[in-house]
Amino acid sequence: MTEAYIYDAVRTPRGKGRKDGALHEVTSVRLSANVLNALKDRNGLDGHAVEDVIWGNVTQVKEQGGCLARTAVMASDLDESIPGLAINRFCASGMEAVNLAANQVKGGAGDAYIAGGVEMMGRVAMGSDGAAVAVDPSVAMEQYFVPQGISADIIATEYGFTRDQADALAVESQRRAKAAWDDNRFAKSIITVRDQNGLPILDHDEYMRPQTDMQSLGSLKASFEEMGKVMPGFDKIALMKYPHLEAINHIHHAGNSSGIVDGSAGVLIGNAEFGKKFGLKPRARIRQTCKIGTDPTIMLTGPVPATQKILADAGMAIGDIDLFEVNEAFASVVLRFQQAFDVDPELVNVNGGSIAMGHPLGATGAIIIGTLLDELERSDKEVGLATLCIASGMGAATIIERV
Repeated sequence: MTEAYIYDAVRTPRGKGRKDGALHEVTSVRLSANVLNALKDRNGLDGHAVEDVIWGNVTQVKEQGGCLARTAVMASDLDESIPGLAINRFCASGMEAVNLAANQVKGGAGDAYIAGGVEMMGRVAMGSDGAAVAVDPSVAMEQYFVPQGISADIIATEYGFTRDQADALAVESQRRAKAAWDDNRFAKSIITVRDQNGLPILDHDEYMRPQTDMQSLGSLKASFEEMGKVMPGFDKIALMKYPHLEAINHIHHAGNSSGIVDGSAGVLIGNAEFGKKFGLKPRARIRQTCKIGTDPTIMLTGPVPATQKILADAGMAIGDIDLFEVNEAFASVVLRFQQAFDVDPELVNVNGGSIAMGHPLGATGAIIIGTLLDELERSDKEVGLATLCIASGMGAATIIERV
């Protein structure tokens, strides 16, 4: 089977996903076009250079509706002969775009793809698509639906994680993110977002709060306790599903959960012939991909079975992985991953994660693949694994290996 290589990976800085965020006046299409143009310019692409643009975004309504991928191509400098495919696997949409592209290349369906995603959470609110899994009683009641924050607290309760552990992970994420920025570790991948006059709008991750400490987090109220215990009472639903639990321990809040942000990222994937055609040197090969379904109520445990599956499929063991990127949707997700595999925390999210820098839903999967590649190169390591939890109970993972 043909090898699929990563030739380049770029991302925008992440802006605060609210009206006073730096990227708020930039549309999803324009931000995506910025990423596509950067990949085109950095790699000298012309004509029908790639088979397709596969683009993930989660809330596919309003400006993110329709086939956003094709619209972004038309808004970019890419040739109009390049089509676009919009996909949605919730928080793993950007990763699934990359994995799908890689497997298309491996199967011979085209020499190269651009894959990634976007989410403008300050412009198109999370949940504004009215997804049936949450609002259709015939589905929600059957599956014991609870919001993701409740799911994160169920994980903490089931696996014995305390608020202090969650807060400590959050403080460390902030510390690592600041250290990474101070050391210019993201410089290879970050593109400055500019306005129509070429003036810079944002050149750094805006959401970071490096002053965060245990004391400041300790003053925050648990975000999901009221919806769990009072109205609409999701704790009762959780306890119906998991009667062995006496009560749900609510440990998550804004400081130890991922931030609501705007952002986009893209990865250039191709076979060896593509690299020769454009004079490009591959940076890594995509060794294995996977996706899996999990319990839809606890919902966010997917990184564990996804990692088990991808390692088995690749004939590898956890000790064969040098670095891990585990999306910090909530602190308990990462704590559970570390617990399940007994991995050294120093190898997980080396440069911080979504708690510090934010989680632009449709883009994050592509972001963490690019971050993983940059860090493998910086630290001169060989093999990395990226994984995310996914709404409705799924997991996805990607293993990359430097070449």
